[in-house]
Amino acid sequence: MNGGMNGVRRIAMWSGPRNISTAMMRSWGNRPDTHVVDEPFYAHYLNETGLDHPGWEEVIAHQEPDWRKVADTLLGPLPAGRTIFYQKHMAHHLLSGMGGDWIDGLTHAFLIRDPRAMLASYTRTRETVTLEDTGLPQQRTLFEKLADAEGSPPPVVDSRDILMDPPRMLRRLCEALEVPFDEAMLSWPPGPRPTDGVWAPYWYHAVERSTGFQRYQEKTVGLPDHLERLAEDCLPYYQALHAHRLT
Repeated sequence: MNGGMNGVRRIAMWSGPRNISTAMMRSWGNRPDTHVVDEPFYAHYLNETGLDHPGWEEVIAHQEPDWRKVADTLLGPLPAGRTIFYQKHMAHHLLSGMGGDWIDGLTHAFLIRDPRAMLASYTRTRETVTLEDTGLPQQRTLFEKLADAEGSPPPVVDSRDILMDPPRMLRRLCEALEVPFDEAMLSWPPGPRPTDGVWAPYWYHAVERSTGFQRYQEKTVGLPDHLERLAEDCLPYYQALHAHRLT
């Protein structure tokens, strides 16, 4: 397993949008041994695609848009006393041409969510969404590449499983990532964090009020026809990853 150079475990968690990824960042960020970073390639992604996301101007103004410089920071030194570097990544931010040795310096994991639930949440903030926006094709491509290179699949966790039993699933994830579990991962103080991206005012309202993982509640999700079709397109990618999830 990569990402353990010089006594530091650098964890790249590849997610899609609306997938408890920020709650997971809160969980890891509450550990005293862990430094976190929030979607470090977001400015590069927006700069290259020209997509009109909420807070576009703030992201471009406040975050480094050169992916090479960003990648260097992902392998760089940590604050004193920190031995884990948890990196919250959106898989769709990994654009063509961004591969390289920096990926080999990280320990990778994947966070997934049922596509229908994800789409219902995502479209409350953005009216339009494409298959590429979900990050699922990019997750599957990277997952298969890493599995082939390492000879075994990297860990996958489903957000539903985490919300059903946070202690068990976080222990399983830590075991798979070869780091000790810490009870501090189960709860955290409410409010914003200095490590939150400048886009937090558009997306992080619920997380800022939270003090832990919300208890999972089964919901009936109704989608308009065009999103039902998109959910069907998402399903093979989700199922391919779900088959490898930790239980």
